[in-house]
Parts: sequence; C-alpha cells; structure tokens
Amino acid sequence: MATAALLKTALVGREVVAEGTISFRFAKPAGWSFRAGQSIDMTLIDPPETDAEGSLRVFTISSAPREHVIAITTRMRDTAFKRVLHRAPMGTEVKIEGPFGNFRLHNAARPAVLLAGGIGITPFRSILVETIREGSLLYPVVLFHANRRPEDAAFADQLRALELADPNLYFVPTMTAMAGSTREWDGERGHIDWAMLRRHMAGVIHPIYYVTGPAGMVQSLRGMLVASKVDEDDIRTEEFTGY
Repeated sequence: MATAALLKTALVGREVVAEGTISFRFAKPAGWSFRAGQSIDMTLIDPPETDAEGSLRVFTISSAPREHVIAITTRMRDTAFKRVLHRAPMGTEVKIEGPFGNFRLHNAARPAVLLAGGIGITPFRSILVETIREGSLLYPVVLFHANRRPEDAAFADQLRALELADPNLYFVPTMTAMAGSTREWDGERGHIDWAMLRRHMAGVIHPIYYVTGPAGMVQSLRGMLVASKVDEDDIRTEEFTGY
C-alpha cells in the first residue's frame, strides 16, 4: 500500500475534458505510488495571487495508477488557486501530500452500482480504467453519471469506450438541465432516483452502492437509497466540497 509523503511535482499537461472542466497532469515522482480512487493534497508554491480559500486543495486523482502521471480534474471556479493553476506554464512545481483514502470497489462477488454527480466521476474514472485495462471487472458494475448537460459531462467518451471494452460495465449518463444545451440527447433525463435505478438494474441482485459528488447530492442519494430499503452497510460515499 502507498504511504503518504510530501513531495514536489511539475505540471506536464492540461486538457479540457468538458465545458469549464480541465484535467491537469503532473509528473509522478520516482518511487511514489497510489491506488485507484485515492486523493492528494495539492499546495501551490509561492503563487502570484491568493484569496481567502488559500493555496491548498484536496483532489481525487482522476488518472489510473498505470497511466504514469498524476492527473487531477476540476471545475474551473473563479478562485485564485484555479486561476493560478490555469495560467501556470509547463514545468511549474507544486507540492503534493498523500495519497489518502480507501475508496475502492469491494472484493466480494456482488454487483456494484456507482452513482456520480458532476466532477464526482473522478474516482470512478480512475478505478474503472485501472481495473478494465488490467483485465476485466469481476462482477457487474452499473455506473450512473448525472450532469446538467452533455457539454458538462467529463470523460463521457472514455466511459463509453470502457463500456464497450468490458461486458460487465453498464454506463447510464443522465442530464438534468437539457434546456440549456445545444446538443441532441436521447438518453436518460432527470436526477438519479430509485425509479431510474430500477430501469437499468435488471438482474443486478443485492449490489453494493457507491456515491460520489457534491455533498448535498451525496446526502440526498444516500437518503433515497435508505428510504428504498437499501442496507446502510451496503452504501459507501465520498463527498466533494469546494471543488
């Protein structure tokens, strides 16, 4: 298992992965490792500007361990931290500490249902890329990903490709505000609810549920699952705050 360490790393790339959402890639320090689904603390070094939110952020790593970079993916809010990161030239160094966390899929022979809101997709992207490129999923996994519009859906094409690569993965994107979109959409619409889950869970018996995203959404989905008689021991959550 990887152990937490405080290190420096350098920016080596950035990519727009959805409207207003960017992946930043950093070099992986020699000897440093992480497990899919883990997070890091990132601190800017002598940034040209700061604000009340400070120069440290917690990010789930969106890259998979086999991808040989440390990627973090974030919505680009108007904060000093994100302005500095967005404008930083290649080679700019940051401090990272970690990895932290134990958010990973179970080993038992039970299906998994993954519920993600917005940028909450990042740990699932890391976990699925690592697992599927390493071999295959060992049990059925149904991934629901809610966004306002297709324009906002990070990694959608990659997730569809993973679905094609592994028959145990079933991907269900849903859009909650298509009135603001310029794209066509023939998939699910609306917020994730029990009725939507049941439409796509034929044959999925006694799964374990994983929920990630903004704190309010995570709490709402957890409440929905409990109200639908899901055992609380079968619900695992990770909240994204201040992203």
